[in-house]
Amino acid sequence: MSPLLKTNLGAIPLLARGKVRDLYAIDDALLLVATDRISAFDHVLGSGIPNKGKILTQISLFWFDLLSNLVPNHLIATKVADFPASLQPYANQLEGRSMLVKRAQMFPVECVARGYLAGSGWKEYQASDTVCGIALPEGLQDGSRLPEPLFTPSTKSQDGSHDENIPFSVVEKIVGVDVAHELRRLTLALYLRASEHAESCGLILADTKFEFGTTPDGIVLADEVLTPDSSRFWEAATWKPGGPQPSFDKQFVRDYLESIHWNKQEPAPSLPNDVVERTLQKYLEAFRRLTGRELDLAQ
Repeated sequence: MSPLLKTNLGAIPLLARGKVRDLYAIDDALLLVATDRISAFDHVLGSGIPNKGKILTQISLFWFDLLSNLVPNHLIATKVADFPASLQPYANQLEGRSMLVKRAQMFPVECVARGYLAGSGWKEYQASDTVCGIALPEGLQDGSRLPEPLFTPSTKSQDGSHDENIPFSVVEKIVGVDVAHELRRLTLALYLRASEHAESCGLILADTKFEFGTTPDGIVLADEVLTPDSSRFWEAATWKPGGPQPSFDKQFVRDYLESIHWNKQEPAPSLPNDVVERTLQKYLEAFRRLTGRELDLAQ
């Protein structure tokens, strides 16, 4: 099966193409379509991962449902049969990988929760014993569990460049003190609930990022939620601090790109079939472990 790299919905207004998602205007709502594009090192690669968009969308829908009693979300409909008539002719592009959602005024910060030290957090800690300016004990390692989960927000890049960690005081200035405190409360509450579920599946949720917006009804959880593209899931049975942990994400892709010494400039390379297949299987395994279901990719 060929990956869906770009959607084409005829006269439906296209608002934006992100690294993975295509965004369309549907009257007073929005249509989010997760393609099979894959990015690494801030570049969209020349080849995609077949069905990746369906897998990520179905993982997000699982979490939206599980977390719905903690915060409302932006979902209106998730099945093409329930979409407006104008979208029905494009069912083959949309089924299983699209969400009709409420328009929301998005907050311009990435709401990151960390329970373990990894990635940019580990790099900052090595330099200053802090993460987002939060002081941490000495002697932690790459992959160490933090004394308590932290809210470590970052900027939200508009042009595809790297997000940058920012202290909480900057979030207060950007969105106001009351909203900043509510975003921190929601982020940590969602992380704790998701961590408990992941743990019951034999997985560690090392860190994740949420995006929130506001509607006339208040704050909503939006975009994607707790997928391998926005979160680090580790195998609990083999977790051992002291280095990078095997994860349920596109690490195979990053490893391959490092092995060919790509300069991380355009044009981005395509992937060999074995890297595509191994990455697809990791995404599928994450879906199975988290939801307890098999995903019907024939839909």
